[in-house]
Amino acid sequence: MDDIDRKLLNEVQSGFPITERPYKYLGDQLNCTENEIFVRIKRLIKDGIIRRIGGSFSSKKLGFTSTLCAAKVPEDKIGKFVKEVNKYPEVTHNYLRNHEYNVWFTFIASDMNAINNYISQIVRYTGVKDILNMPALATYKILVDFYIS
Repeated sequence: MDDIDRKLLNEVQSGFPITERPYKYLGDQLNCTENEIFVRIKRLIKDGIIRRIGGSFSSKKLGFTSTLCAAKVPEDKIGKFVKEVNKYPEVTHNYLRNHEYNVWFTFIASDMNAINNYISQIVRYTGVKDILNMPALATYKILVDFYIS
């Protein structure tokens, strides 16, 4: 990464421009062309530096329900289980943990009945029955930006 990559990463973390031509706007800020910014973003995504570019919305304010799930998955079923969970576009995160409940994932859906139906489908398909459904009791949002120097 060079200095322009670092400045670009600092610009887009929490302030990706909402304009008709965001890459042109960023290029103007960093004395680059629109195409150069586009190529840099594409490379940073390919290299795994940028994981995702997209909006973050308050699902609750939009009328959706979310929950955190934890599943106790036997080692030999993890691949099948994770593949099944990842089929649902309502799953926003899915990760392994070093814990007896070793697969954790979040669902955002229209309501808790929909989430319970999805979990039931996952149980039926994978045979994994020990899944905890833990809706949030309170929400805490913090802004985390990483200054890249």
